[in-house]
Amino acid sequence: MSYVEGFVAAVPESNKQAYLDLATAAADIFKRYGATRVVEAWGAEVPEGKVTDFHRAVQAEPGEVIVYSWIEYPSKQVRDESFQKMEADNAMDGFMGDAPFDGKRLIYGGFDIILDV
Repeated sequence: MSYVEGFVAAVPESNKQAYLDLATAAADIFKRYGATRVVEAWGAEVPEGKVTDFHRAVQAEPGEVIVYSWIEYPSKQVRDESFQKMEADNAMDGFMGDAPFDGKRLIYGGFDIILDV
């Protein structure tokens, strides 16, 4: 069964191109190591809720846009093997050093797909 890693981040609106450049380079690496799909979505209509929302989840500040992204793998096993291979050859070294967003406020998780229609 397919496996998905999902991410939510707050990115300064002025850093959109820098974020896209970083995401594009990272996507090439993820796909080289087994990801079947990488999606980056720039917030267009992300409402603030009364109790919780994406903005609160990542402590978004004025001028930041919510980015929702995910990486699909054929299975969790493929994802785990991909991660080990990337670490072994340092494929991601230096990527987050100049990240165009605050990585400490990034939220993420891995998910088993239970419905895909």
